[in-house]
Amino acid sequence: MPKHKRTPVVRPGRTRLAAAATAAAALTGGLVSLSAGTASAVPGASATQPHEADFNLDGYPDVAVSSPEASVGGHAKAGQITVFYGSASGISAARRATITQSSTGVPGTPEAGDQFGYATSPGDFNRDGFTDLAVGTPYEDMPGDADGGTVTVLWGSSSGLKGGTTLNDPAPSSHDRFGFDVAAGDFDGDAKTDLATADTSKSVRVFKGGISKTDSIGSATAVTTPLRSTSPYHLYKLTAGDVNADGKDDLLVSGNIASGGDYLVNYYLPGTASGPSATATRLPGGVISDIGDINGDGFGDVVTGLTADSSNSEEQPGTSAGGNIHVTYGSATGPDGGTTVVSQDTAGVPGSGEASDLFGWEVSVGDINGDGLSDIAVGAISEDGTTSGTDDSGAVTVLYGSGSGVTGTGSQTFTQNTAGVPGSSERSDLFGTDVLLSDFNADGRSDLAIGVSGENAGNGALTVLKSAGGRITTTGAVSLSPSAVGVSTSGAPQFGAVLGG
Repeated sequence: MPKHKRTPVVRPGRTRLAAAATAAAALTGGLVSLSAGTASAVPGASATQPHEADFNLDGYPDVAVSSPEASVGGHAKAGQITVFYGSASGISAARRATITQSSTGVPGTPEAGDQFGYATSPGDFNRDGFTDLAVGTPYEDMPGDADGGTVTVLWGSSSGLKGGTTLNDPAPSSHDRFGFDVAAGDFDGDAKTDLATADTSKSVRVFKGGISKTDSIGSATAVTTPLRSTSPYHLYKLTAGDVNADGKDDLLVSGNIASGGDYLVNYYLPGTASGPSATATRLPGGVISDIGDINGDGFGDVVTGLTADSSNSEEQPGTSAGGNIHVTYGSATGPDGGTTVVSQDTAGVPGSGEASDLFGWEVSVGDINGDGLSDIAVGAISEDGTTSGTDDSGAVTVLYGSGSGVTGTGSQTFTQNTAGVPGSSERSDLFGTDVLLSDFNADGRSDLAIGVSGENAGNGALTVLKSAGGRITTTGAVSLSPSAVGVSTSGAPQFGAVLGG
């Protein structure tokens, strides 16, 4: 159907990557300012096929679902996290826990505008076997520092995430919004999980040597990147994974170029014995990335979403109509094994690229069919439905890995009008706000969790589609609403805006 230019209807102050959206607005004809999730995987024995989050260590992967603008105790946009624990039957409302800054043992108190859960990343920081969860709250007011931000680690246990520890900002006077993004990884190869954090500067703060419940860390270092740091331009997104298969996680940083244009770029910082290197290699542009072994060669491949349209190619190189993803293949020397670009106009991919689809708004990698190769889920939040009044209802496309890399062969696209998917496509649902491939029922194949942050005027929703062995199926699909899982629908909580697992 013809696609007209239109900015999705969203509320001011949309959270995740709001500044990135501002920075890219000129590139997309008015890119929406709304949430986009963090899909960082838990560092494990193989960073190319990483382990998934298991907060209670029962053998079933779990997921932490943020409602960053949820009202808590009457405090608007204080934010909360709902943890869903996996089981033999997958994710359900019955096995869940609610965590806010008023939960027992969690530092801080809920305050208006904090946006607790704005960014999350799982990792075993204290090496006790349980997955913990790093949580960024970048709009937390600190003493004498409005929007100074904070980072909290919630601790895994046999009963799930319990209590937390605040990580002190190592340079509070030099930036704001500490915790704008977080990414767990073993960047120095010492078998201890480190944590990289972003703020309004162009430097990454890396907490190394493991983190304990008493806030004891080995060191906190700053790695300067080539990105801009002039407000609202700064470092937006961090992604960890082992691209060169040397046993050290590498770090991708996304943001605006320091000079020569305002377009979005990515840089690769290889892991070294002392942590992420400041020697940066530039990669294809975009904001959201994930890392997995798409072609089965043992190296981590970088998947990056680039939502800018081809009409803006002078400002943003590498674009396609409606957006695309770039898969840059890993090698022993880093991400230099060639690049594949996939859009909705790629042979075999359902649909077609239309202006402002925002294909590539979110990406996640996981093994859906159990063949040992990473597959890719791609969110296109502004995809219009096929009927009147369904503008920006959203869609999610699944692409499958192969020995030759990613192709359109066998790909699938889902909307809320797909048979078996709960709900229906409605204006500004934003189906695909976040996506996460994770094996919630521990059958060896990744299922697909989909955030729908715009559902019911910003209340949000979570949809889970299961793997049927070889492909994602709508049989047994699960839909969870905020009211069904204890999230206040006062305001627009955006349940499902951020998926951590």
